[in-house]
Amino acid sequence: MTTLTKTYDIADEKLAERGRFRMQWAAKEMPVLDLLEARFKKEQPFKGIRMAAAMHVTSETANLMRVLLAGGAEVALCASNPLSTQNDIAATLVTHYEMPVYAIKGETNEQYHDHLQRVLDIKPHITMDDGMDLVAALHTSRSELLDSVVGGTEETTTGVIRLRAMAAQGKLRFPVIAVNDAMTKHFFDNRYGTGQSTIDGIVRATNILLAGKNFVVGGYGWCSKGIAMRAAGMGSNVIVTEVDPLRALEAVMDGFRVMPMQEAAKVGHIFCSATGDIHVFDTHHMEVMRDGAILANSGHFDVEINMKGLRQMAVEVTRVRDFLDEYVLEDGRRLYVAGEGRLVNLAAAEGHPSAVMDMSFANQALAAEYMLKHGGELSGQVYDVPEVIDREIAALKLKAMGVAIDVLTSEQEAYLNEWSMGTGH
Repeated sequence: MTTLTKTYDIADEKLAERGRFRMQWAAKEMPVLDLLEARFKKEQPFKGIRMAAAMHVTSETANLMRVLLAGGAEVALCASNPLSTQNDIAATLVTHYEMPVYAIKGETNEQYHDHLQRVLDIKPHITMDDGMDLVAALHTSRSELLDSVVGGTEETTTGVIRLRAMAAQGKLRFPVIAVNDAMTKHFFDNRYGTGQSTIDGIVRATNILLAGKNFVVGGYGWCSKGIAMRAAGMGSNVIVTEVDPLRALEAVMDGFRVMPMQEAAKVGHIFCSATGDIHVFDTHHMEVMRDGAILANSGHFDVEINMKGLRQMAVEVTRVRDFLDEYVLEDGRRLYVAGEGRLVNLAAAEGHPSAVMDMSFANQALAAEYMLKHGGELSGQVYDVPEVIDREIAALKLKAMGVAIDVLTSEQEAYLNEWSMGTGH
């Protein structure tokens, strides 16, 4: 192995061996990425291409990095959230893959933004973002690099919302593929991945019994659907709050109680949101919450709980467990916040299971390959993942799971393309 220069900032290089084992364990559940790695090694689609990535530095992300490197890419990686880094994985990528990584679990906001800048020093052709902070930094403080950017990919709902707002204002300077909106992403990662990992984070932070508790879910998008589903599966009485009448109606039809947040705040034991919006749990909700209520957030940014307002309401704040803080209010009530209000599945747990991230990160790899081939034909807008990529990933995943499906007969295909065959024909 060549001697590394100090082009990284991680917690502890000595954790690399532990991270290597965890990365290998995750890889066992990521067969689609393995198939892509085999092709990329032969074809080298990213040879000579520099990629800047801001993502959660987890064992699953490390396997995506492995595949990109196999395809010839030069990649620099930083965290997309101050609490989402697994320090042993960061050490593994630096030590075993000689990747420049800038990520420390619990890094300050100043370190976080400095790390974004360090990653952009690579002068990227492709960006991979999770939340859009990297793209925002590129457009504001590093705009001199924009001319060399072919395009980017975005992993999460919050980032896609921000990117679309930016594109609508005519300020997005290069095309971005919304990996989050691929069917093989939001149907599975957002729903099953977020559902399981969010419950995992809340339980690890609190060790409470969920059965019999009133569990309030903010929103009913794909992530919140997964949280509601898994909370109900653990025996909770799920209450959903929404602003969209269609989603609210869907929640009702799915068997959940639906009510305004102000009413839910009075009866909830546990609160968790994943909306991508600000102050879903606001101070006027906290004013009526019961003593002992637990608040968590599974949205990308730590804005869904009004943490500033809660700190102003509190007369005392105490860390009572790892990743659980107690806020004592003037009237003696205690509210508990998991994971400092940051996305709880990564702040207090390990994020999504690798089996579901296999599809999400296959989308990332294939979307980056597509962008290199077609980015010159696209403008500064947000684009869907091409359906052919979505279906390829689904087919590869089924194959890896040993699941076979039917194929239309020629007669069936002809019938679907015929308009004249009606009743009696």
